[in-house]
Amino acid sequence: MKKAAIIMGSDSDLKVMQGAMDTLKALEIPFAVRILSAHRTPEAAAAFAKSAQAEGYGVIIAAAGKAAHLAGAMAANTLLPVVGVPMKSSTLDGLDALLSTVQMPSGMPVATVAIDGAVNAALLSAQMLALSDDRLMNRLAAYRAAQTAKVEEKDRAISEAYSNL
Repeated sequence: MKKAAIIMGSDSDLKVMQGAMDTLKALEIPFAVRILSAHRTPEAAAAFAKSAQAEGYGVIIAAAGKAAHLAGAMAANTLLPVVGVPMKSSTLDGLDALLSTVQMPSGMPVATVAIDGAVNAALLSAQMLALSDDRLMNRLAAYRAAQTAKVEEKDRAISEAYSNL
């Protein structure tokens, strides 16, 4: 099975990115977590991206705030899919990071999820990896079915507690 990489621009992103780690664990996807900065450690970030495919990674999740250049820096140095997670880390409430992550030039795609959207980044990454892994596709189907069951149970509970028919 291909691995996922979770790359953060700062350890301040860890709390949000824990959601991605928990989701990947639940889906039994191996992953590595690194702190690499597009601006403070550009050589290390580029080296990681350039070697990721040879190291057995199938997708890179890149989380960064403010200028949020990390996902683009990863994409510029690999052919692997990159999922960007814009982080809410500045006075602009993450809008700056969202725009920096989503506005990539033609030829350098970065799939971008919502601000602080770590769980969806992990799920999108899992869907990409599952294209060539039927067992993972089955685990994703079970995950989705469990989500449906939770909503149905909450619907029953709230209907019983508050309906006045």
